[in-house]
Amino acid sequence: MSITAEQIPGYRVGTWTIDPTHSEVGFSVRHLAISKVKGKFENFDATFVTGENPLDTTVTASAEVASVNTNEKNRDGHLRTGDFFAAEEFPQLTFVSTGARSENGDFVVDGDLTMRGVTKPVTFNFEFGGFGEDAYGNYKAGFTATTVVKREDFGLSWNAPLEKGGLLLGSDVTISLDVQAALQA
Repeated sequence: MSITAEQIPGYRVGTWTIDPTHSEVGFSVRHLAISKVKGKFENFDATFVTGENPLDTTVTASAEVASVNTNEKNRDGHLRTGDFFAAEEFPQLTFVSTGARSENGDFVVDGDLTMRGVTKPVTFNFEFGGFGEDAYGNYKAGFTATTVVKREDFGLSWNAPLEKGGLLLGSDVTISLDVQAALQA
């Protein structure tokens, strides 16, 4: 099954840029084997180019590693070190789409995620929020997107054993995007 522009109310062709004041690039990982720690990147950018066929949409995005924020200063500092993101050596996380497709009626975007100098293919599952005009006449699009990656695949392998067994951190990291983007004139 394919997705057509006519099936998406309000769809418009063009170049869209992310509205950082109404968007968030977040992540979560299992902690202590009992709960999840959540974080986000404060500084990020993305451009979406929508075509006549929605499946021709392209995405390029980046996040500044040093802007990681888990609401705990010491942990954020540790995440910037060589144990995790190695922010000085690898200051950006990037995503470049390689294709969009319809899968069981849902919109998914495949692409290459680069983290800590390692590039791996990932698939983001999209959920459209819709389209509309803001109070200033800007045409906006809203959506969420998620994917799950294995942090060790990107060289983020630091961990610590727990006294009662198991490891401090889980392997799976859920990346969650809450995005509002504006159509450029």
